[in-house]
Amino acid sequence: VLLVESGGVSVQAGGSLRLSCAASGRTFSAHVMGWFRQAPGKGREFVAAISRGGGSTYYADSVKGRFTISRDNAKNTVFLQMNSLKPEDTAVYYCASSVSAVVRTTTSQYDYWGQGTQVTVSS
Repeated sequence: VLLVESGGVSVQAGGSLRLSCAASGRTFSAHVMGWFRQAPGKGREFVAAISRGGGSTYYADSVKGRFTISRDNAKNTVFLQMNSLKPEDTAVYYCASSVSAVVRTTTSQYDYWGQGTQVTVSS
């Protein structure tokens, strides 16, 4: 599975962005999808995840109410809508997929990763 993120740019605090992650292959709908991020000098942290059919979503407390994860299985794409952005949201954002049937929130439980896209939020 090849994952390619896009949509990362520099924005001012309070702004919005939508990240996209396009997946190769015909098994996209069989994968749980997640978004993670890594700020400079910090470890990679969970942001959001979505079940295979899209019916269940999970969020880190730090983004709950501001970010929305969604997926389009017909287009092999997962999205992360980010609203009310804060400077502390600045990070490289990674898309990841898991062959597990259960939604996970830790990096070790994801099997495939994209190359990341930079999001910078200025105050």
